[in-house]
Amino acid sequence: MGAWRSAWGWLLWGSIFFYGSFAYADDSFGNTLDAITVKTAPTTDARAALATLKTAQVIYLGEHHTSEADHIAQLEIIKALHDHHPQVAIAMEMFQRPFQWVLDQYIAGEISEADLVAQTEYETRWGFDWELYAPILRFAQEKQIPVIALNAPNEVVRQVSSAGLASLEAADFEYLPPRSDLDLSNESYQALLQDAFTGHGQHGNFDFDNFFAAQVVWDETMAEAIANFAQRNPNTQIITLAGQGHVIYGYGIPDRVQRRLGENLKQQIVLLNPNPDLTPTPEVADLFWWTEAPTIP
Repeated sequence: MGAWRSAWGWLLWGSIFFYGSFAYADDSFGNTLDAITVKTAPTTDARAALATLKTAQVIYLGEHHTSEADHIAQLEIIKALHDHHPQVAIAMEMFQRPFQWVLDQYIAGEISEADLVAQTEYETRWGFDWELYAPILRFAQEKQIPVIALNAPNEVVRQVSSAGLASLEAADFEYLPPRSDLDLSNESYQALLQDAFTGHGQHGNFDFDNFFAAQVVWDETMAEAIANFAQRNPNTQIITLAGQGHVIYGYGIPDRVQRRLGENLKQQIVLLNPNPDLTPTPEVADLFWWTEAPTIP
């Protein structure tokens, strides 16, 4: 896995029923993406890639959290999809589920952007440069697009990582799926994570089983939030913003959403600007999208 293993390991440390296709007025959308799209695979260009996405109920835009190019591409993809099917929602790993009410107030125009940052405790709970995500939130507010807080509370994830699932008490599951829904059985996922962290070394009292359990808590919590929203809003297309480690191969979030909503659910996994050492095969993701940040004169 080489450099990809190293990069993905770092990212991990840092961080339905099918109700029919989503029809659009025409296929002449995505022009604004042409300027920043370098190439896509297996499709030939931005417009062809968007045409692939337009019939999916759940889309995953796998990002590198610090990449300006990734976040610009996410916003342009959201805009293009919204232009032709206004019933969209944006699901974000960057916000934790206890703060859904804050996002709702911001979208409704009841609080300011500064209040959103402060009341979601963004700087301490996520911490990446706010301006990378701010244009997406501003667009969501302007267009009244629902934003879904996906993530598990940091306190619970840290508890699992340090002491295991057995250390959780009943109150810890308030924003988590039931213990019976936390599926740790994917041996390929375990092997992928183990391989990634072998390259980083294991320091101190690192316990891989607990780390893997914490990763599954993240994934299952985010999957449950997406599935719950999809069941309540069957005609809404959900565009998910999450780190690539949570979507690659479908092991993290996508397979767990599929388990909840049924095999007929149509999903699309997109990796934005994937590591050069990663071979773009259908097993890894549905689409690979290389972009660049626009040059500012």
